[in-house]
Amino acid sequence: MSNPPMNASVLISVVIPVYKAEQCLDELYRRLKNSLESISSNFEIILVEDCGGDNSWIMIEKLALVDSRVRGIQFSRNFGQHNGITAGLDYCRGDWVVVMDCDLQDSPEEIPRLYAKAQEGYDIVIAKRNSQQDPLFKRITSWLFYKLFSYLADIDYDGACGNFRIISRKVVLNFCQMREQLRFFGGLVLWMGFPTSSIEVVHALRFKGKSTYTIAKLFKLASESIIAYSDKPLRFAVQFGFLMAIFAFSFGLFFLIRASLYGISVLGWSSLIVSIYFIGGIIISQLGIIGIYLSKTFGESKKRPLYIINKSTFGEARNNP
Repeated sequence: MSNPPMNASVLISVVIPVYKAEQCLDELYRRLKNSLESISSNFEIILVEDCGGDNSWIMIEKLALVDSRVRGIQFSRNFGQHNGITAGLDYCRGDWVVVMDCDLQDSPEEIPRLYAKAQEGYDIVIAKRNSQQDPLFKRITSWLFYKLFSYLADIDYDGACGNFRIISRKVVLNFCQMREQLRFFGGLVLWMGFPTSSIEVVHALRFKGKSTYTIAKLFKLASESIIAYSDKPLRFAVQFGFLMAIFAFSFGLFFLIRASLYGISVLGWSSLIVSIYFIGGIIISQLGIIGIYLSKTFGESKKRPLYIINKSTFGEARNNP
């Protein structure tokens, strides 16, 4: 089998972040190969191993030996799914690039449909899930997050759309110019505003294992994504502060008028203590919001690389571009 040189472009790249997926990789490669070869043999599969602690990297190396169109990257430590996507996009060579998960809930057999839709003149085609196999609790919390995220970030992000999509080379090049530390792949792609369409796909059952996203990890992703895309929490804090000031002024005016008309009455200490603690809690929470934004700004100012590569199955992937 003849493969393109390392510096040559290919028709389709598939970028997949890999975390604790050793049981899925053989089946993933088999189904990807069958699906992609129905379009062209000129493709590549980029597997970015995010140090899950299992044998995923050994499996990737074996696949790369069997088929040089499989290109593996291993991080020096766990940098997260969205940084894994970023690394794959940094090193991919495709005119079109598919981004998907490794657990086979994104069906490789849908790639020809994504590619065909993109040929109608779209730079981005998203695989929209028409049925989900996730637990009810996760579906509800995801729906709430995307509703809140869309409101705070002032973008209309559809919670039925995951990372699974095809994007043009133009989108990839513009995405790779954005190097902020707080990364949310879907939000960054949507922000660019290129012509976008979608197709409906079935969200399959996980092939093996279970999700590694805990509630704590999902909450961290949600909060960081909102902070990265919106300053509304800061504006809400200011607005709430003004409302509290107006309320306090009005309340004080009421007691002043009451005292002038009916005399001063002794007020209870309970209401006073409750008010002090309430206002103190509001002040502390607002300072906390400001502190979070300052800490993220400090993190951005360090200009650290988004990821560090430990190993690769090809020569040029040694440093973060």
